[in-house]
Amino acid sequence: MAKNRKKKGKGQFLWTVLFAAALIVLCFSIFNLIRIFLDYKEGTDEYAELRQYTSPIETEKETEPLKASDQKEEQTSEEGIISISEPQKDSSPVPPLTVDFSALQEINPDVCGWLYIEALEISYPIVQGTDNDTYLHTTYEGNSNYAGSIFVDYQNSNALDDCNTIVYGHNMKNLSMFGKLKQIKEQEKYKTSVYFWILTPDEDYCYQIYTAFYTEADGEVYTLFSQPGEEFLSYLERMAEQSQIAAEVPEFDEKSRVVTLSTCAARDSSGRFVVQGVRTAD
Repeated sequence: MAKNRKKKGKGQFLWTVLFAAALIVLCFSIFNLIRIFLDYKEGTDEYAELRQYTSPIETEKETEPLKASDQKEEQTSEEGIISISEPQKDSSPVPPLTVDFSALQEINPDVCGWLYIEALEISYPIVQGTDNDTYLHTTYEGNSNYAGSIFVDYQNSNALDDCNTIVYGHNMKNLSMFGKLKQIKEQEKYKTSVYFWILTPDEDYCYQIYTAFYTEADGEVYTLFSQPGEEFLSYLERMAEQSQIAAEVPEFDEKSRVVTLSTCAARDSSGRFVVQGVRTAD
């Protein structure tokens, strides 16, 4: 009987230890989930507040950007009705909004532009640090947050006049930052609109999406060029060949300027997803 009681006591002790360990793991997991949620919310709220420094541009119907829900109706209506997604050959797309860069630069002098992707409803300020770690997990207002910022590669000119300008953003699970970028391919959002904008204190630039694909962190797509030339033109053609979307490929020349939007394909992975747009003619 004593031996049975002893075994029973050991068994109860073991189950108590296992239960306590499981409870600790559960509590730790709940704590981490709450922390992640609050981190996401803080980042989302911060950037939502910054949008007070932007104002939509009221335009006439023929140049007014369309919502995805309205796109089909507009495309199938009578001739003459167009949108920013299908501009007339003899007219330039109209910027979707204006930005108070003076106010933004008072908050952070590292601001160099504002990114607006019509098809994905992505709208964020762009910054540039002295290296690519500065804003990796630091928000526009300088707060530590996993969401970080949308930022230009430190090797690029912040005037966006390089042959290939690289813009990075996190693939956030709550679809903030570049969390929706993969929808260009996976949900064929490029069919809604093939344009994105980068507005700067000096100029407003419109880019036509012509390629999107998965690659590696050290892929050729991240090549920077000191000057335009045959090597750059060959690069543009090779990137078009890698495209996993059926977007129209424009004619390239030495005046072509490309922006590469880049995000992680998956967490803790060397995979990347990139979208490239070539600047439209002024």
